[in-house]
Amino acid sequence: MKSNGLWFKTKMQLRYALIIAKKDARIYYLKAPVLIFGLLFPLALFLAFTIGRKIPVDVLLPGLVGITLFFTASSANPLIAPWETRMRTLERLISTPASISSIILGDILSGFLFGAVISIVPLFIGIFAFGAKIINPLILVIDIALGAFCFSALGSLLSTPPTDNPSNIMMLSNLIRLPLIFISGVFIPIDRMP
Repeated sequence: MKSNGLWFKTKMQLRYALIIAKKDARIYYLKAPVLIFGLLFPLALFLAFTIGRKIPVDVLLPGLVGITLFFTASSANPLIAPWETRMRTLERLISTPASISSIILGDILSGFLFGAVISIVPLFIGIFAFGAKIINPLILVIDIALGAFCFSALGSLLSTPPTDNPSNIMMLSNLIRLPLIFISGVFIPIDRMP
């Protein structure tokens, strides 16, 4: 009997997490900071690193997909907690039957889905417009899913300092995310770095 009760509680908490993910996607993912840092910034970085270099699209495309996934999956999560604190909706969420874990999982799931869906856009453009080839589609799907989840969790981790001012969190977020671009070897191989 206890296992049925545990299964029911787990199922309900997952349901709450999905409801929170849906709410976050509807409310937060069309805001200007999310669109700028999630979509335009990776494109600008890609163009900055590739214009004037004769590198085949097959070599550049994984970097673009990776950086798009990184910035889209982690773009809104650092802002959700301060926005909800400022609007006093975080107190409402905490007073619901959803556990804190379900609230955090809902935030992570929304970033996961947003990152995974948006990162497919440059992938399709590379395949259909430039003729790039996917060698192993299963590994690609696993990598996008794992990356989206980890980057979204990183975004949620960055939102932990208590504040109701999103700009404070964005400074911290950019302090972490921007150096990762340059030391990760996404656009310039690590062995060629100075």
